[in-house]
Amino acid sequence: MTRAIRWRIIVLQLVAVLVLGCGAFGAAYASAFTTGQIHDQLAPQQIFFPKDATSGLPANLAAYAGQQVLTGDQAHAYADRFIGRHLAELGQGHPYSYWSGQAIADRAAAAAASDAAAKAQLTAQAAKEQGTADTLFKGETLRSLLNQAWTFAVIAQLAFYAALGLALAGLVVLGALLFEVLEAVRGGARVAALALPVGTPTATREPAAVN
Repeated sequence: MTRAIRWRIIVLQLVAVLVLGCGAFGAAYASAFTTGQIHDQLAPQQIFFPKDATSGLPANLAAYAGQQVLTGDQAHAYADRFIGRHLAELGQGHPYSYWSGQAIADRAAAAAASDAAAKAQLTAQAAKEQGTADTLFKGETLRSLLNQAWTFAVIAQLAFYAALGLALAGLVVLGALLFEVLEAVRGGARVAALALPVGTPTATREPAAVN
């Protein structure tokens, strides 16, 4: 390998180390920032899991008993296994759109009814259905927000692993860079040694003439 090619490789390795180092730092910062934001946004909401089954804690959430929701995993568990369960029971398996549609239809039927008793019954039924729809809407909104926190927590975790991978790759390239620099220095030393004169030849003396 010529000296020029070796120094080109060294420059490329140096650029790779800088790029990988910046990438690792950026990924680590993104992970820490996202994780911190999730905590800071969830903490003021003061959402807690029930302490025990008597307080309404489902059996599949026993590991979170009494904990405050502060992380993405906790938010996901609370959203799907606590809020989701209650919404399914409240909506009897139907979503917000179903109950909202029922309320609209019953209000229209009440407005068209001529019988006072039927009008009152339909109006009360529409009010009950609208109350169910409103509760489902609020619950689904909170559930969605908590699951968004979980989504960003997964992204933060992936960024953390990316930071580790980039840092490891950077260390490997750095090791190769140090090796190439050492070889370049050794090669320069060998070239300098070969360029030095081995020694000055001594002049040969002619034998003196004998008379």
